[in-house]
Amino acid sequence: MLSKIKAGLSLFKQALVGDANINYTEGSIARASFLLAVPMILEMAMESIFAIVDIFFVAGLGAEAVAAVGLTEAVISLLYAIAIGLSMAATAMVARRIGEGNPVAAATVAGQAMWVGIAISAIVGMTGYWFAPDILRLMGGDESLIAVGSSYTQIMLTGSFTIVFLFLNNAVFRGAGDASIAMRALILANCINIVLDPLLIYGVGPFPDMGITGAAVATNIGRGIGIAYQLYYLCSRHHRIRLLWQHMVVQIGLIFQLLRISVGGISQYLIATASWVFLMRLVALHGNEAVAGYTISIRVIIFVLLPSWGLSNAVATLVGQNLGAGKPDRAEQTVWQVARYNLVYMISVALVLIFFPTWIMGFFSTNPEVILNGIQSLRILSYGFIFLAIGTVVTQAYNGAGDTMTPTWINLFAFWVLQIPLAWTLTNSLAWGPEGVYWSVFIADMSMSVIGTYLFMKGSWKNRAV
Repeated sequence: MLSKIKAGLSLFKQALVGDANINYTEGSIARASFLLAVPMILEMAMESIFAIVDIFFVAGLGAEAVAAVGLTEAVISLLYAIAIGLSMAATAMVARRIGEGNPVAAATVAGQAMWVGIAISAIVGMTGYWFAPDILRLMGGDESLIAVGSSYTQIMLTGSFTIVFLFLNNAVFRGAGDASIAMRALILANCINIVLDPLLIYGVGPFPDMGITGAAVATNIGRGIGIAYQLYYLCSRHHRIRLLWQHMVVQIGLIFQLLRISVGGISQYLIATASWVFLMRLVALHGNEAVAGYTISIRVIIFVLLPSWGLSNAVATLVGQNLGAGKPDRAEQTVWQVARYNLVYMISVALVLIFFPTWIMGFFSTNPEVILNGIQSLRILSYGFIFLAIGTVVTQAYNGAGDTMTPTWINLFAFWVLQIPLAWTLTNSLAWGPEGVYWSVFIADMSMSVIGTYLFMKGSWKNRAV
């Protein structure tokens, strides 16, 4: 028994430290999944902590400040969609080249992805700098909310490059199998954000009292330092992938290949997140307290879902590398094995959120209306976790194989053909209020997962060329 515990701790340590010599296309699937999933789970948890920390400290400024963060986050979720979609393509292509034993080609993919990231960051940054108040107004914010939150929105959108490159660089590391570096970059960024948030929001000691603006400054500083850490390792020796200047020479054909695969991934998440923006707009019709409650509950749910997404990201890497090595059956076995692990985790988390939502919401707010809305959201959305447990793993398997369009069509049906009309009907026609939005999300998540799993079992994803 003691020897098994020691072996488990040794494996856990190996997962945290990383090992550039591991071949994920051979040996135990459980071991390969564990070594990739542990740092990816921690990476996703670290990403979610940004949101949790910001909302925790901003909550002390009142419901308007929380609502401003929520509306801004809803808009930034569109940027997340683009960054994640591009990251899917980078991970799929890097993983396939590593599986083929061609790290130079993998580094070239990373270099071309950098140029795409620069272009996206410039467009979003300029838009946010000039139109921040108008964006909040378009999202349904009243004038008092705009007065409080426009500087926060402006800084978050202007600093959008920190979001894009944090996602993009980590996608390259994940595709190469260097997940521990991605994890450490997020840990560093979060530690800096956790320290700076209260100092800059409330003006502790020699630091200025910046209010909600301080949260945006702290987040961007933390993420920026995380990017510097990533670039240091991406350009250094002794890792699976090393980025050199020659890899940055523009290759139009490769960029178009990246964009072609990204279109499915970007569309996939834009469909999902654009629908979320619409849902947030519906919730905003019922006041700042409803938006604040929904915002807090979504932040909590993201916190518990991102570790699940970490498991799913491990599947994307393993599927890509195994397909590159000519082992499609091993790729499929990996998907089902990780799906079982994810199911156990998601059911456990759902039970906590369903039975203890009052305690969780009370940790973030003392406003009764905010807490009531948050409790409703937490409970209803948690019912869908049993479906999402398998659906998220299957979706990332598609993406790891380079088949980003199948999940895109599934999302289009689940979120826009089904969820949006249902949310509008329940919220307005049947007068359910914000609760109608929450039930529409549950039904859409269930439908997406069932359809995705059914199509995955047909096996066409195994033949996707990347």
